[in-house]
Amino acid sequence: MPNVDRPRTLRVWILMVVLVMVVAACTGGETTDGDTEPVDTDPVDTEAASDTSAPGDTAAPDETSAPDGTADTSAPADTSETTVPGETGEVSNPGLYVHAADDEPLSLDPAQVAAGEAGETVIAQVYDRLVEIGPGGPELIPGLSSEVPTVENGLISEDGLTYTFPIREGVVFHDGSELTAEVVKFSWDRALTMALPEGNSSIISDLVESTEVDDNNFVVTLQERNAAFLNSVVTAAVASILSQQAVEENGGVEAGLVNEFMTSNMVGTGPYTLTAWNRGENLQMEVFEDYWGEPATLDVRIDQVADTDVRALGLQAGDYDSIETDPTFIGDLEGAEGVEIYSGDFLLEPVHMGMNMNIQEGLLPPEDTIPPDFFHDVNVRRGFNLAFDYQAFIDGALAGLGGVVPHYLPQGMLGYDESLPTYQRDLAAAEEAFREAGYWDEGFTMTVLAEEGGIFEVAALVLADSMNELNPAFQIQVLAVVEAQFDSAHAEDPFAYAAWIKNSDPFADPAALMSAYIHPDGDWGTVHGFDQAYADSDQIASLVDEAAVELDTDRRIEIYQELAQLLYDDPVWLIPGNERALMAHRTWIQNFDMNPLWPRPSIKFVYFDK
Repeated sequence: MPNVDRPRTLRVWILMVVLVMVVAACTGGETTDGDTEPVDTDPVDTEAASDTSAPGDTAAPDETSAPDGTADTSAPADTSETTVPGETGEVSNPGLYVHAADDEPLSLDPAQVAAGEAGETVIAQVYDRLVEIGPGGPELIPGLSSEVPTVENGLISEDGLTYTFPIREGVVFHDGSELTAEVVKFSWDRALTMALPEGNSSIISDLVESTEVDDNNFVVTLQERNAAFLNSVVTAAVASILSQQAVEENGGVEAGLVNEFMTSNMVGTGPYTLTAWNRGENLQMEVFEDYWGEPATLDVRIDQVADTDVRALGLQAGDYDSIETDPTFIGDLEGAEGVEIYSGDFLLEPVHMGMNMNIQEGLLPPEDTIPPDFFHDVNVRRGFNLAFDYQAFIDGALAGLGGVVPHYLPQGMLGYDESLPTYQRDLAAAEEAFREAGYWDEGFTMTVLAEEGGIFEVAALVLADSMNELNPAFQIQVLAVVEAQFDSAHAEDPFAYAAWIKNSDPFADPAALMSAYIHPDGDWGTVHGFDQAYADSDQIASLVDEAAVELDTDRRIEIYQELAQLLYDDPVWLIPGNERALMAHRTWIQNFDMNPLWPRPSIKFVYFDK
């Protein structure tokens, strides 16, 4: 089954400007008996709603933690605002970087945190991994391994199955214990033993045959060659290295069981130590003076601020150095004194519409008139891609800070090239496609499932407007539901709708992305019946499989670009667009950097100064 965990919590978007510009539709809500109904087509406001409840029951609400592995019951550090003169006025909180986040971690344990969950942000600051993604792009840099393994340096075997990581010497954990290859093996084996369903250990267990120690080297043998192993597995939060001493002194490791201590306490080798987690309020981190690498400059406080207006006003007032940002902030913050909008590289999570080629008789909503084999016809799939108003979606929902995406290589990913073909709106070509498919005169009604109140609903509404403009006989019903209902329906196999809209998982390497979203035997290929749609399923599968094990980067790029052309000609997705990584911050921040390959909010505080 596909992974239905959200790559990141959906930021709620204010839709009025978008709806005035591009759609004429209204949202449908829950009926009094809890059922949902398709929306009709008159514009309305969508109010932002935020969940401000504290996560889980893993600790008391006032629980704090200390880096030495003991509960910190003292009062939180004094974080009252002080100022010193700065170039753009007065710099708030000198020596402290304050970031306003929109949600809070559920866990701080690398073995428990889910991919895309807020805990990854803190794990990236407090724990290290064997290799890391550098600030400048997808290139890997050494972490706790003193070298990045390659075939050329002899740290990847000729058959591509064995990776050797020479472990740095002289590195200490926050509790004073020493880093060794044995501790690295313990960290990986711990995640595999715990195998928590909410965690992400399967990305290791699905690929790794064995781990062992050779002198001070950590050696990993894979079950089969995998070109994405370093980028997608070794850099993941679940592969973080933590203090064996701290774990063994606080509950140890038990198969299938959560370690409550490590859920709320962190003992790593990273540039920061966690000094306090005041649930529902903030997390506090201090610079680790004995860090093995370039030390951080500023202590950090991450405030939990669910209200978007409070974050924006706090930034303008200088209370925050940066805030979790989305395009709805741009109008309010552009031109604000002392505020800068950072618009970086594209995210790796394009919005897409899934087309169901595996429609089951009797499962579709009663209003739908399409046959089960509706999307089997490439002309139908191409017609949808040609009719969609991409520019309206990008200019409206993404505030112009987005772009169209090739099938299926988002900007910034290995193999992407701006010359790759992308769909643009072409109503004449769309009409020709639907006439060829035989639907132009009779028309059709089809329901699209989307989460309410966000860019996914906007994309669905733009689709409905686009199709109706193309042909009034083409009726798209937008079924907008709350996140829990969407996730439940999204996980069903067979899927009970013809189409749905979401964003992709933020894979750091195209091998994982293509496996999940393109391969006919992949997660979505099996659920949506891609083998019933592709003109040549074997060719697609062969190319995806070849690229996944090819260690020659140039050859991988050739394969992915060949796939991009094939998938443009024979699309199984509609991709409305991709947004840029955004962050609003004070102009007094120096060395501000973001990388969409890092966990959201895609920043590492170690690089910042002010």
